[in-house]
Amino acid sequence: MKKYDLVVIGSGPAGEKAAVKAAYFGYKVALIEKEHKFGGAGVQTGTLPSKTLKETALYLSGIYQKGVFGVDKEIGRATGVHDFLYRKNVVTNHMNKIVKYNLEKHGVDLYEGFASFIDKHHLKISGDLEQTIESKYTLIATGSYPYHPEYIPFDHKRVLDSDSILSITKFPKSICVLGAGVIGCEYATIFGAMGVKTYIVNDRDKILGFLDSKISEGLVDQMKKNDIKILFNNSVIDFELPDDDDKPLRLGLKSGETLNVDMFLFAAGRSGQIKGLNCEGIGVKTGNRETVIVNEKFQTNIPNIFAVGDVIGFPALASTSMEQGRIAVTHMFNTADLESLADIFPYGIYTVPEVSMVGITEEQAIETKIDYGVGYSYYRDTARGMIMGDTDSGYLKLIFDKKTKIVLGVHIIGHFATELIHYGMQLVREQKTLDHLIATVFNYPTLHDLYKYASYDGLGNIAGKKVKKAGELI
Repeated sequence: MKKYDLVVIGSGPAGEKAAVKAAYFGYKVALIEKEHKFGGAGVQTGTLPSKTLKETALYLSGIYQKGVFGVDKEIGRATGVHDFLYRKNVVTNHMNKIVKYNLEKHGVDLYEGFASFIDKHHLKISGDLEQTIESKYTLIATGSYPYHPEYIPFDHKRVLDSDSILSITKFPKSICVLGAGVIGCEYATIFGAMGVKTYIVNDRDKILGFLDSKISEGLVDQMKKNDIKILFNNSVIDFELPDDDDKPLRLGLKSGETLNVDMFLFAAGRSGQIKGLNCEGIGVKTGNRETVIVNEKFQTNIPNIFAVGDVIGFPALASTSMEQGRIAVTHMFNTADLESLADIFPYGIYTVPEVSMVGITEEQAIETKIDYGVGYSYYRDTARGMIMGDTDSGYLKLIFDKKTKIVLGVHIIGHFATELIHYGMQLVREQKTLDHLIATVFNYPTLHDLYKYASYDGLGNIAGKKVKKAGELI
């Protein structure tokens, strides 16, 4: 029986980074992956595929070029599902090789098969060759899978979840997305950009409730502009699936309406991937939706077993999952290099247009009774925004403390928002002020001017003067 200092279950972003870090520090590491490909949902079914599809939709639709050249690009039926999925397949196949290469390069032993606990130090691997290995520490990094309510008749052909949507064999003429969380909004805007008639059914009165309300409302406005219909305070209660694939699905809504669509996507939640691990058999405590309960060190109630990534629930981001894996290794082996997750990190939502935020929202400022101010700047009022054409009415919103002028939150909606936010994260983390921002020199013309002009707008608001356009500041 082989013995290891660390056995990692799952090769997604969290598992890969943890395994590689432990191996880097000289520990003997094994990784068990049940799929034939590496990278987990981050590479195969989640993060990278959906973001690649977004870029494909932007390219095929020319949605951002029409503002530059004044010409609408017709997608036409000549664009088929092969064109839509082509780049996604290239990226996932390539990243599978990259992840595997990274693990092998660092000397991690790889096992293909399904892992289950025999006890807290022994794991059975069920695959082509059944075997048992021993571990001093074990890291559960098995990710999550789409939640399946019993009342939805998934056939993974026309009634889909966020995994099977990546394997469609024909392009829909219309689609209904149930759920207006991150995954639902991303896919809805991707299909909307491709000219597909898109409906979102949401059981609440707003989308993405954790966002600053102005940004959330701005995204709704852009969805409507792109002919996406959002049915708030509603739900799908009845399904009628015809035998003929050329006939529409009939979806009965709580409101009494009926939707006739080509495809249906359920995007209202995921569950932790712990089935078959035998967590309950060895006493690992679990929570709602099959998540594993951990402390601030990502340690379970069994001291030598840790868990990271989507399997522990919120925030379930690839970016934070990677750091969780590294932090868990720090506490296993006392590497003393990365002991806790940063308390300030950005959220990126890859909708069309993108949305990203860091720090507090205006609602949180009101709730905590901060004497705050806001400053806005719009893509269309900057030289770079004018060059780009700004078809999505993008803007940046700063939230700051009125007395100290310290930046407390940054919220962006528009093209490249998920890239632009990182400078905002630095401002919030380092408690920079509006004066600091105004004194900063950026390349010209770039979208970073949004930060400077939002600062001027904020100062103008303090002084009772409203700055209308960036051009008025020059």
